[in-house]
Amino acid sequence: MRIIVANAFSKDGQGGNKAGVCLAGEGLTADQKQKIAKEMGDSETVFIAAADARRDAAFKLEYFTPSEEVPLCGHATIAAFVVMREKLPLEKDRYTIQTKSGLLSIRLENGKVFMEQKKPLFGETLDARAFRACFDLDVARADLPVQVVSTGLRDIMLPVRDAETLNAARPDFDAITRVSEAYDTVGIHAFALENGRIVCRNFAPRYDIPEESATGTSNCALACYLYEHDIVRAAEYTFEQGESMNEPSEINVKLAALDGKIEQVTVGGSGYIRGERTVTV
Repeated sequence: MRIIVANAFSKDGQGGNKAGVCLAGEGLTADQKQKIAKEMGDSETVFIAAADARRDAAFKLEYFTPSEEVPLCGHATIAAFVVMREKLPLEKDRYTIQTKSGLLSIRLENGKVFMEQKKPLFGETLDARAFRACFDLDVARADLPVQVVSTGLRDIMLPVRDAETLNAARPDFDAITRVSEAYDTVGIHAFALENGRIVCRNFAPRYDIPEESATGTSNCALACYLYEHDIVRAAEYTFEQGESMNEPSEINVKLAALDGKIEQVTVGGSGYIRGERTVTV
């Protein structure tokens, strides 16, 4: 079976986060999808099929890491539409997709792909001291909260003192896995604010993803966190990720709020096809 590999959230035509894209997801069993995702070895592989007959959607997207299925993946969704835009006759600029996180809207705009996320859920605030074992130094800022936030997937927002500290930090993946399991999160989304920039690193070893160069859902959660705590309030955010992996990425998040309450979250970016692979089923 042919799997197309595409990068999402690229910056100036380079970097980004790659995902496997299977246009022939129809008829594959969950075990076959898992086998393909493991053979691909990318952080996620997305399988595209027709939406269920009773669902008001154009496509059904299912996401598999090398070890298990996950309900949603931002960068794999962007990669899927980068591929479909080139390989299929997409005739509209708006689509609805069916995922295990629910129905989501997709918009094609100025060469970028934007996807709707769920409204944010703000979870528990955590003690920063619990994260000292996760890195080789104490990285957390003392003046900002560590908090679980979700716009579809639960992640820990970890504010770091500055970009230099963030990029120099060496993660302990076993410790991050234990923390992620303890709080039932995908992983840790660490970020630093510096001179108007928002720089991020994302760690999800619990799902066999030590570090990702670009994450859509996590940066949506981060935008909501920054807005909710009145740290950075904006209608649009640009997040930089992947610098520590030599895969510079740019993630765009848009928020729509009414009376200070977030009503809509969308994430988007650019992408490109980087090649194809043939895998056994």
